Amino acid sequence: MEKKNKATDRTLSPVDGRAKDRVDSVDPYGFERSKDFDYESYEELMSEYLVVLTRRSIKWSKLLKGKRKVQKNVKLKRYVRKGIPNEHRALIWMAASGAQDQLERNPGYYQSLLRAEHDPKLVETICTDLNRTFPDNVQFRKTSNPCLQKALYNVLLATGYHNPVVGYCQGMNFIAGYLLIITKDEEKSFWLMEALLGRILPDYYSPVMLGLKTDQEVLGELVKVKIPGVWQTMMDHNVMWTLVVSRWFICLYIDILPVETVLRIWDCLFYEGSKILFRVALTLIHHNQALIQQAQSLPDVCQNFKQITHGPFVDECHTFMQKIFTEPGSLSMATLTKLRATIRSRIITEELGPTDPEN
Repeated sequence: MEKKNKATDRTLSPVDGRAKDRVDSVDPYGFERSKDFDYESYEELMSEYLVVLTRRSIKWSKLLKGKRKVQKNVKLKRYVRKGIPNEHRALIWMAASGAQDQLERNPGYYQSLLRAEHDPKLVETICTDLNRTFPDNVQFRKTSNPCLQKALYNVLLATGYHNPVVGYCQGMNFIAGYLLIITKDEEKSFWLMEALLGRILPDYYSPVMLGLKTDQEVLGELVKVKIPGVWQTMMDHNVMWTLVVSRWFICLYIDILPVETVLRIWDCLFYEGSKILFRVALTLIHHNQALIQQAQSLPDVCQNFKQITHGPFVDECHTFMQKIFTEPGSLSMATLTKLRATIRSRIITEELGPTDPEN
């Protein structure tokens, strides 16, 4: 998977050489910048964003005052939406998702999973994907010290044993990898994976992926109401939603949007739940509806959906995150729950056939 770390899609300018001397070729999370990375635009963008980060960091330090536990409230939710400083991300993600409570209730559980008798098939499946996980991230290379590959293997193995119905599914490696980059802790990453798979995104990674299929179709229904022109374009060219948004949902925007933007989305995902995934998708589609509606064929639609995840709109993560709470309009959990129930029933009927009322 190609790492999204371009600052914009502009061509390199003659002064980029000077910016390249000042900006590290590896980003703060260990990802190598691509050869055509626009250093000048990135430097310009970060000069503004660092002011925001500094201001937010001071506010967060005052809010936490060295506390290791936090309670959900309106003020904390507002702070989370404006971005969690990287040094506090693990603490807030763990607290907001319920992962910290689970860790404390189950001392030694993670280690016991690693000591369990290993399932050769699960081990083989995980090992196959290890070298494919972020090859452009220096922390996952065998030459790195420490190398996150071993930690990634442990987290995925423990997750597979903890949730045998899911076991291991492609896409989980990237999510666990991001968690390790941020938490730098295997056990915390395991419990955050448990929160995602068990509570925040149930049935996304199960063998039939019912939760994932349902949410893709729910997005389609939301687009039909909120952005009918795009919905009509999808119908005109017979494009299934899974074709253009499945990776958005299954990878939680990893390798789709820039790293910093993904982490800002995850701040809200762990605090507010899966509704955030829809807000991001609707914002991308709404903001670029004119481009999507220019499509003259199914390949055009697919290409335009790839195009809308690039450029300044998604690079400027602070502005983008403000947009996701305004541009799509209202989106209540009650609406999502109702749509999910209807579509889930329809998918089950289509895939498994109608249930016999006698049984």
